[in-house]
Parts: sequence; structure tokens; C-alpha cells
Amino acid sequence: MPTLQEMIEEHQNTHRVPAWTGTLKEYLPMVLANPHLVRGAHARLYQMIRSKGVTVDEETKESNERKEHYAFFDNDLFGIDESIAHVVEYFKAAAVGSDVGKRILLLYGPPSSGKSQLVILMKRGLEEFTTTPEGAVYAIADCPQHEDPLNLIPHALRKQFEEQGIFITGELCPMCTLNLREKYIDADGIPDINKVPVKRMVFSEKERCGVGTFVPSDPKSQDIAELVGSIDLSTIGEFGSESDPRAYRFDGELNVANRGLMEFIEMLKADERFLYVLLTLAQEKNIKTGRFPLIYADECVIAHTNETEYNEFLADKKSEALHDRMIMVRIPYNLKVSQEERIYGKLLKQTQANLPQLHIAPHTFKLASIFAILTRLSEPEIAGLTLIKKLKLYDGEDVEGFRQKDVKLIKNAQKAVREGMDGASPRFIINRMSTALIKEDTKCVNPIDTVRAIQDGIGIESKFNADQRKRYLELIADARREYDEIARTDVQKAFFVSFEAEAVTLLDNYLDNVEAYLDKAKLLDPITGEEVPPDEKLMRSIEDKVKVPEHGKEAFRNEIFRKVGMANRRGEKFDYTTHEKLKSAIEQQLFEERRDTIKLTITSRSPDPEQVIKLNGVIETLVAREGYCALCANELLKYVSSLLAREK
Repeated sequence: MPTLQEMIEEHQNTHRVPAWTGTLKEYLPMVLANPHLVRGAHARLYQMIRSKGVTVDEETKESNERKEHYAFFDNDLFGIDESIAHVVEYFKAAAVGSDVGKRILLLYGPPSSGKSQLVILMKRGLEEFTTTPEGAVYAIADCPQHEDPLNLIPHALRKQFEEQGIFITGELCPMCTLNLREKYIDADGIPDINKVPVKRMVFSEKERCGVGTFVPSDPKSQDIAELVGSIDLSTIGEFGSESDPRAYRFDGELNVANRGLMEFIEMLKADERFLYVLLTLAQEKNIKTGRFPLIYADECVIAHTNETEYNEFLADKKSEALHDRMIMVRIPYNLKVSQEERIYGKLLKQTQANLPQLHIAPHTFKLASIFAILTRLSEPEIAGLTLIKKLKLYDGEDVEGFRQKDVKLIKNAQKAVREGMDGASPRFIINRMSTALIKEDTKCVNPIDTVRAIQDGIGIESKFNADQRKRYLELIADARREYDEIARTDVQKAFFVSFEAEAVTLLDNYLDNVEAYLDKAKLLDPITGEEVPPDEKLMRSIEDKVKVPEHGKEAFRNEIFRKVGMANRRGEKFDYTTHEKLKSAIEQQLFEERRDTIKLTITSRSPDPEQVIKLNGVIETLVAREGYCALCANELLKYVSSLLAREK
């Protein structure tokens, strides 16, 4: 493994940007060789997203609803793939020069849904992209807005450039116009664009180059200059006029973000005069400032706001002109348990690093995630569908009575339209988990510790009303019941170290009987050697565990054998984990057969030496194979013991 110093050196070598300075005359051959240098801000952002890799969902390759997955977002945004697809669709349309490029992208949704993180990711990604050869950007060297060198090309010649596949739409800013007229002239005093210096640049928000951020504050005191720049009063005496570009500071956020990206935080909280500046920018790609003509700017503005402000904005008829110049994308909370776990893992990564002695038990994030997702789901409107079933379906798991093909129908139900716009935020869950993590003398935090902390938070947080508290406490009970099954399964596996071997034996027995049943054949009894009919009792005992009805047994058995045939054709082995529903059935069957043994061993107040040995073996197995520590393994056994003690 390389040392930290070696990693620093490798990073510097990888991200070293070769300096390049020259003139427009030297830059033009580079453009002819690589027309991508002329791409606009939206096209650059789209290419930046795609540069990290794009894959296509296998199940949608042949369909009209082809789904692409963008690796750019993989490690930072989880469970909002549909929203990301809409964002990328915006950039894709704008990149090809459509009118979509003249729209502001507005992200709206509940707090802590990932709006800000998405924009931050875009800004950091753009900065890094401009350090790469494919993301290289060149600008007029002394332009305060680092504009495209090709803006120097006279309009009379631009048609000829178009014939070479190079489209030029920009105009020189006032400062570059003045410099061309006074600094870059030939021997006869005529402006010579070939002499204008050009350099390679790298976008950096810290350096106020290509990336900007605007934060609205008190409307009475905030100056529009923060967006569009301002007159430098100290230089008016030197240059004699407020309309001289040298007496103007081109340092507004729209100026510095030219050719890149500007983030408009909580956009709809801003005063109207700030919003109307964006009207001209969006539609005409121009910035209007006092005493100057329109200043051309090619940049992407991404704004974000909460849902309350968004709804008020839509209801305001005075803002209709701005409505029409926006592409609005909803960013809801994640609705997948597996992705929610990734969110908590990411947010608590530093906390865990700072507390290396603290162990987080398996399923701690999962139980918190189940509760969080339940709060964001609407009550099902389809008969036989429960919240827990919906939660599992959304996470890619088939459940009794429903399959993945039903998810689209479920999401299109009237009440489901707002799913993800309400409920417990990741921030609330992380706050509550943190209280469990930092308790004095805590060495291990388990799922029950976390859910207790969440329950306490529901009681003390003023943002929850009485109805919400009641509902959330009911959902905690639902989440606990799901965890009960998870805990039982872990203990069951640990009690029988040979679980996999026993599962394979049971599976083979089941498959043999199913094959004979489907072929209307008989089996040989391994003991007597006699031909016997398929063991219907065995098959139904397994199928009952996953609620396969009597009338559905034949379809289930045919489905299993189709899966077996598909695995054989691919040269793969079909095992008990290949089919999720069959896996659950096999595990439950083995647990049922050994329930009494487990119950007797765990619940015994005075275990005999043999039971003590077995319990120690269970703990060792939980630690070695399931990720538990000795503390949480003991807590798990106590918890399952209490569950078994309540059963008759």
C-alpha cells in the first residue's frame, strides 16, 4: 500500500495541468483539430458527467424506457436515480444546443434530500474535469470573465467557421472590446485579433474562476452587485467615466461563473430584483448592468429551494415569466432501504473514524433505514399490499402477491405521488444515531440502541405534531418486527455452523421432489429402494413458509425449475441463495425444525456445560462470520431469547 506522501505525489502528477499561453493565431489550429474546445457550459457539464462512465440497465436495453446509470453520482447520492436521470436529461438536451440551455435548473424537495449535495458534486466535478485533457478550457488571458477566445471572431466570418463545424455565439465583454481597440493593434493602429493572448485555465470556486455561489440575505441590505459586479468608485477619477470598463469590477457571481456553473442557494428566498436579472441571463445569455451594453455570459445556473417556497412561487402569477424559463426537478427522499443504509454509512464515516474503539453492530443502519423509509411511504391503496411489502418491493425484493413489474403501478397510485416528500429526514436519523454513539462508556451500538434513540427524539422534537408522533411510534413497532426476523435468522445460522450444508441438502431434497412432481414420476426411497410418490408434505411445508397458496404451488414449482434451467444454461450452479423467496423458505424451514433446541439453549437460566459450549460457539460464529463483536453478540442472544420466551 502506498504511503500518504506517495499518494500526494501521485495525485499531483495526475492532476498537473500543463500551462499553455499563446495568441489567438496559435489557438485556432488547436480548435480545428479538436472542435470540442468550443463547447458551451452545458455541454461541458454533460461531458463531465459522462466522463466517469455510463452503463445501461440490462432490463431496459431493448425497451423504450432505456435507463442509463451515471457513475459520477455513485459515491455521493443514493436512491434518487429518477431525479438524477431528469437532471442529466436537462444537460443532454442543453448540450446539443436546444432551447433547454436557456433555462435555469431548479431543484426542489424536502430538507436533507440531496439538493445541495448534487450541486456541490457538480461544482467539484467541473473543477476536476477542467484539469483533464478532455475538459481543457482556454480563455482570453486578460478577460475578467475568462471568455471564449473565439468571441473575437467577427460576425462576418462566423458562417465560414460553422462550415467547419465550429459554432460561435458569444460576444466580447466591454473590457475585451476596449483592450482590442487600444492594446492589440497593428502598425496602422487597426485592432488585430491575432495578437490577443490566450491561456489555458482551470475552474476553481476558491479562485473565483468558472464556479460561483450566490446566497440570498436580507433583501433590504443585499446589493445586486453581488450578482453582476459594480462600479469601482476609486478609479473613476483616473478613467474619467463610470462607463469606462476599467472603472468596473466584473466580480459578481454571474461574472465569475461565466463558462461554468453558478449555484443559487435558496433561490426563491431572494428579492425579486435578483430573480429578474436571471430572466435576461436565461433567455438571452446576457447580463444587464448599468452604463454598459448587455454582457454575454454562457453559464449554467442551478438553483435549489424547499417545497414550501416552491409552491408559493408557482402560485404567484407575477412570476410566470420566470416559471417559463425554468426546468424544475423534484428531489425527494430516498425510498430504498439498501440505499438509505449507504447514506448513513457515508454520513457517519468520519464519526466512526474518530471513535475507532466503538463498534456498530450489524443491521444497526438497516433498522434505522427501515423506519425512515416507512415514514416516507404513503398508505397502500391496493388490496393485500402493506407498508412493509411496499418497502421491500421498492428495494427490489418480490413479496407475496406482488412482483417488480407491479412497482410502476403502485407508484402511480394517487397517494403515492408525494412519496418521498415527507417523513423523517436522513439528518434527523443521523442526529439521533449520534446520541447513541457518543454516550459515555459506549463500546458497541446495536439496532435496539438506535431505535430507542430515535424513539426518544420523536418525543422531544418540537417539529413533530401529535399525529406524527403517534404514527411514527407505530412505524417503529413495524420496523422492530422486521428486525425480529433478521435477529432470529442470524441466531439460527450461528447455532448451526453447518447451516449451508444442511440448506443444500434440504434444497436438493426439495428439488428432487419438485422435479418428480412436475414430471409425474416417482422417487426411489434411499433406505428401502422402493418407488415412492413425491413428498407433498415436505414440499408444502417449505412453500408454506413463504405463503405460497395451494392453488399457486404449481406455478411456484415451475418458476423454480425455470430458474434451475437458466442457471444450467449459463454454466452456473443453482443453490438455495439463487432464488430469494426459496432462500427465505429454506431458512425458515430449518429454523422451525430446530426451534425447540435453540429456545432451550438460549433461555435456560442454568445452562449445563454442553449448552455453555454451544452458546460460546454461537458467539464465536457471530463474531467470525456475521460481523458482531462479543458485546452485541451477547445482546443479540438475549434479545432473541426474549422473543422465544414470549412464544408459546
